[in-house]
Amino acid sequence: MFGQHLPQRNNRDEGERPFWISYADLMTALMVLFLVVMVTSLSQMARTQEELISPPIERETTPKSISPVTTDISIREQEIGGICSELSQQTAATNPNVIVDCSLQRISFGEAGRFKTDEYTLSDIGQQALQDTLELLLATANSPLGKKWLKQVVVEGFTDTDGSYLYNLNLSLKRSEWVMCLILGHAGKNPIDLTAEERKQIKQLFLAGGVSFNNIRDSKDASRRVELRLQFYGIGETPPPNPFYASKFNDSSGERCMLRP
Repeated sequence: MFGQHLPQRNNRDEGERPFWISYADLMTALMVLFLVVMVTSLSQMARTQEELISPPIERETTPKSISPVTTDISIREQEIGGICSELSQQTAATNPNVIVDCSLQRISFGEAGRFKTDEYTLSDIGQQALQDTLELLLATANSPLGKKWLKQVVVEGFTDTDGSYLYNLNLSLKRSEWVMCLILGHAGKNPIDLTAEERKQIKQLFLAGGVSFNNIRDSKDASRRVELRLQFYGIGETPPPNPFYASKFNDSSGERCMLRP
């Protein structure tokens, strides 16, 4: 019993244990990690050395160039605003009834520019306000900026809501047409004294148009009025030639207003 012989361990069992395989994998992983660390360190050292030799280019802080179109728009708005602002100051000093609205680019005359019911002639005060405004408008149109930007002055007559649409349309057109007759010196008690060249310029610059009872005011009295709307050239827009109508703008001794008070 005591002499029983125990079986010895086989060397083959020792070789099949996973210890040596795990150890080899661990060494391989450490070697790969070591190589990765070395490559990263060498890359960082090379980058640092390159920056010392040639410093990095500073980021541009200069703002982007402004588009020429944007610049032209800004210049146009600034110059037109200057035209309107100067005209507003001049009219205020000349006639307090004249009101220049630069935001809407319109000229109104307050109570002086109102019409009576079913009538298309203005009072003496309104006629004087128009005459004072005309002189300043011609001076503005003949200024360097005026020649550059001022395209047209539209005479707009308004009515109240009494009556039919077509009746008011005809009445508003008569009001704007009579104002044009007044401006050209063919209507009113004291006709405006103009030269032939000034009449020609007015015919080219001014345009009469009736608008019926559009854009009514707080009261009917305030709605029956006349206003001047300023139109300006756009960027790149120039006055078109008028070879077919040039002769129509010339002064005529037989010319007269077709409306009668």
